[in-house]
Formats: sequence, C-alpha cells, structure tokens
Amino acid sequence: MSTLLEKPARVNRTVITTADQARAIEDPARAKVLEILYRKELNAEQILDELKKSGYKKALTTMRHHLDILKESGLIEIVRIEEARGAVTKFYGTSTKFLGFNLPKDFDAKYSSLVKTTSGKIEKLLKNISQKTANKNSKPEHDSYGQYLTFEIINRAITEILENSHQNSK
Repeated sequence: MSTLLEKPARVNRTVITTADQARAIEDPARAKVLEILYRKELNAEQILDELKKSGYKKALTTMRHHLDILKESGLIEIVRIEEARGAVTKFYGTSTKFLGFNLPKDFDAKYSSLVKTTSGKIEKLLKNISQKTANKNSKPEHDSYGQYLTFEIINRAITEILENSHQNSK
C-alpha cells in the first residue's frame, strides 16, 4: 500500500462547548436565533419575524421547538414572562455571543506574526491562572479539565472587556 497524502494535524483552535450546545447550533436557524437574541429580549413571534427577514421560513410551532432545544442546551433562557388577558408570553435572551464567521483563507499569512507575539504575552497569564485552578491531586488524564477552566476564565474575561468597551463606545 502506498501513502498518497500525509501531513501532521496541527492544533490551532480550541472550541469550548458541550455536546448539547453543539447539537443545538448545528441547525443554521438556531444559530441565527442566537445572533438575533444578542442584546435583545424577544418572544417567539418576534424571533420568528426576525428569522423571516434573514430568509428562514418556520412555523411558530417549529420555532418553539427550536427555542426549547436552545433553552435545554443552556444557550438561551427565559428572561421575562408577561401576562395579558389570560395569555402568557415568554421572552427569551442569551448570555452567549455567537460569532459565526469563517476565517479568511489568508488568515495564517496575514496574522501569524500577531498570533506569535500575542502567544508569548498570554503564556505568562496562562501560567498564573493555571496555578490558581490546578488540582494538585488530579491525574494527568484530567489535565484537559484544567485547560477547560483556564480557557473559560479567559473567554469570560475577554468577553467582559469587549462588552464593556462596546458599552463605553456608545
């Protein structure tokens, strides 16, 4: 047998999600709902109207099903319930900013030096965080959980900084 292709797979990205969250956003309409709910509180009908503007045609019952999947995965939540004339309306919101972009093909060529420079600076920060989150009694196979905690701390810190800078720029 002859080898036709061989190249090392280089890890250059970390995705932090649960299996439920990954399944929830595998549907493009549900991913769009996350984008729609960013900084908004909308009910199912309002979300449906916003989806229609983006080219998605769904029935209200289908929309409620999608909202249930997103809610069960923890990506959205009920943020307000209103009652009017005996009817109850649920409003949904999200604490997740979904960035569903594709990297440009020239990303590595364009930004590799910035990635390298930034990596050196972040390495010191990671060591500090890792020392504070490390479980001295954990087995080596549990190192991934420490990496997860570190990444989640940094993700939330960066998100906080970016959200605050957005609020301050208004």
